[in-house]
Amino acid sequence: MNIEQYRTYCLSKKGVTEHFPFDDDVLVFKVGGKVFALASLSQWEKGDAYINLKCDPDYAEELRAEYNSIQPGYHMHKKLWNSVYIHTGELSPKLIVKLIDHSYELILQSLPKKLRESL
Repeated sequence: MNIEQYRTYCLSKKGVTEHFPFDDDVLVFKVGGKVFALASLSQWEKGDAYINLKCDPDYAEELRAEYNSIQPGYHMHKKLWNSVYIHTGELSPKLIVKLIDHSYELILQSLPKKLRESL
C-alpha cells in the first residue's frame, strides 16, 4: 500500500474528512469529527511508512504479539492505538485494510446515534 492508496481508501469510507490539524506533515482522517487514522507524510517519503490506528485493547495486544510491524501507537494512548508499520512488508494489504476498517468502526460506533445515522 502506498500513500495514495491509503488516502483514497480512507476517503472512500462514508463521512470521512481529511485534515492537517497539527502541521503540514501529519495527515489525519476523521469521521464525525473524531480521528480514526493518521500518518506522517515525511515518514512515508523516507520509506518508514506507518499509520496510527485506533484498536480494541485486547485485539491490539493480540496483534502486537503476532506481528513485529504492529507496535503501541507512537505519540498516542498506547492501550488504544497501534502504529502499523507498512514499509516492513510483513503485513498484507488485506490486513492493513482490515485494521483501517476496525479503527473506523470503533470511532463510528462511539459517535452519538443521531450523528451515526446522518452519516
